[in-house]
Amino acid sequence: MTKLELQNHQVWRDLSEILENLDANNLVKKHLEQCDYKICGYWDEQDKYYETITLPCLLEAELVSNSIGVTYKERFLQLKFFLIASAVDGTHKLGELVLIYNENLEFVY
Repeated sequence: MTKLELQNHQVWRDLSEILENLDANNLVKKHLEQCDYKICGYWDEQDKYYETITLPCLLEAELVSNSIGVTYKERFLQLKFFLIASAVDGTHKLGELVLIYNENLEFVY
């Protein structure tokens, strides 16, 4: 019987290297610029629905989680970011943004 272990597999080392060198602010900024800093169909914490909201252009992004997805036909990398805005009284988390990239690191969703 063959015992498979992924903990020391090269894929984890490669993924760790990619994530360590990832410029979260640049990825998020590029995505938000393409969307003109607008989000459509947004629900807030009080379950209030907004048709469209416009985010401030000066945002910071913090990578909070990542995952690898594998289906029968494709593989993808999912990155979850906090969107953080600076204000006079400190910083505020505005929300979360999830970006999904294919195995060629091309934006999918």
